[in-house]
Amino acid sequence: MFHSVHAHDTAGSGRLFRSLHTPTAPLALANAWDVASARVIEAAGASAIATTSAGVAWSLGAPDGDVLTRDAALKLIARIVAAVEVPVTADIEGGFGSDAAEVADAIAGVIAAGAVGINVEDGTRPPAELARRLDGARQAADRAGADLFVNARIDTFLLGLGDPDTRLKETLARAHMYVDAGADGVFVPGVTDTATIATLAGEISVPLNIMAGPGAPAVAELGALGVARVSLGSGVAQAAYAAARRTAQELFGTGGYDSLADGIAFPELNALLSRSR
Repeated sequence: MFHSVHAHDTAGSGRLFRSLHTPTAPLALANAWDVASARVIEAAGASAIATTSAGVAWSLGAPDGDVLTRDAALKLIARIVAAVEVPVTADIEGGFGSDAAEVADAIAGVIAAGAVGINVEDGTRPPAELARRLDGARQAADRAGADLFVNARIDTFLLGLGDPDTRLKETLARAHMYVDAGADGVFVPGVTDTATIATLAGEISVPLNIMAGPGAPAVAELGALGVARVSLGSGVAQAAYAAARRTAQELFGTGGYDSLADGIAFPELNALLSRSR
C-alpha cells in the first residue's frame, strides 16, 4: 500500500508547501498522528498534513516532551508521507537529539522519510541552543539538497516563560535570532490576543504560525492580522481520545451506545485506507 517518496516528488512538494504560507489564505493545519487520521484530514480538503508530536507520542505509548525514540517517530513520519498525496511537515519536538549534531542527523532522517517541513521547539532550553539546532537543520537540508521548511517554535507564551511584561519583547528577540539561524517560519503557540498577534506578524520577517482552538479568532481573521499558518496542534488528537472516553463512560455507566452515532461510517473509513496512493 505504501511506497517510497522519490526525490523529484519531494522537491515539488517542498515548493508547494512553501507557497502555501500566505496571510491572504493562511495554511490551515489539522494535525494528524497516524495514517488513518492523516487520510481522514486529507479527504476533508487539507492542502498539507502536519503531524502533532504529542498525538504521535501518545499513539505510540509515550508522553510528549522528547521521550519518544527517534526511530519510532521517523517510521511514523514515513508511513504518513507514503499514505497521502499532499505535502507533510513533521513536528519533531526539540529535534530528537541532545545537541545540534544529533538534531542534524535526525533531520536527515526526516528528509529521507519524505517530509518537506519540520517544527522544532525551544522549550525551556536557552534560545542560543535552538539557534544552533536550526543552523544544523539548515546544513542537513543543504547536504541533502532538500527544500526543507524549518518552522521554529517559540514557547515563551505557551509555557509562560519569564516576566509577562517583557514576554513579547523576548519572543521577538528569539524570533529574530532564529530567523538569522535559518528558520523559514516562526511558530508562537499560546497566543490568541489579536493585538499581540498583529505585533508578532508585523515584527517578524518570515511567515508567522499561530496555534488555534476554541475561542481563538477564525482562520480568515488571523490572516487579516498577518498570520500565514494556523495549526490545531494536539487538539484534534485530544478530541479523538475524548470521543473514545465518552463512549467508554457511556458503556460502563448507563450501558448505552448513543455516543457512537457520530462515527465515520465503516465503508467510508475502510475505503479511505483501501486506496493506494
